[in-house]
Amino acid sequence: MADTARLDATFHALSDPTRRAILARLAREGDVTVMDLAEPFAMSQPAISKHLKVLEKAGLVSRGRDAQKRPVHLEAQPLAEVTGWLIEYRKYWQAQFERLDDLLEELQQLERLAGKN
Repeated sequence: MADTARLDATFHALSDPTRRAILARLAREGDVTVMDLAEPFAMSQPAISKHLKVLEKAGLVSRGRDAQKRPVHLEAQPLAEVTGWLIEYRKYWQAQFERLDDLLEELQQLERLAGKN
């Protein structure tokens, strides 16, 4: 999947609170079956499966095979890619805040000079 398409799919998957809750649970507890994932939600197993398909499409989860069970596994790489994308914007905002700090310092110096006169 191209970088931008994967990033779009990841942000789309993360846009839903149920999918974020699924990811949080997988991060906390490790691999979990679909039935176990469906438990805390007021929705059917097919509805959870639809959410899992979106997460799978984004590469955020994978499903394994363990005898009769198909545990869902968190895949962290797309989250790392989102983090990398966000870091670039953090650098931008950090530079903007540094410019603002410089401007405020300059204004404070001007106020101090004006107060001496």
